[in-house]
Amino acid sequence: MIMFQNIILQASPSEGFGGMMLPMLALLLVFYLFMILPQNRKRKKDKKFISELKKGSKVVTSSGIHGKLTEMNEKDGTVTIETGAGKIKFEQAAISVELSRKFAPAVAKK
Repeated sequence: MIMFQNIILQASPSEGFGGMMLPMLALLLVFYLFMILPQNRKRKKDKKFISELKKGSKVVTSSGIHGKLTEMNEKDGTVTIETGAGKIKFEQAAISVELSRKFAPAVAKK
């Protein structure tokens, strides 16, 4: 807050407050376009990815653990993954890649 007060006080009297408004609005626009908008797009994409997961899908977690989905609990947002060592419970957000879809053979369209 102090920084903005210093900027306003340093503006020349001939420009007034209106002369400073344009750069401030440009800064807010750049902030929105380069930080907020991409984050919203990624959040929507991740939410769609998690909602499309099914039991039996082969997945990789963000920590690199490979396994197969055995249970999905929508109430607390967790999934149970069966690995070589047994079953492990993770948050849904920890799933980063679905191997079933990634390595599925491509169907040729005619």
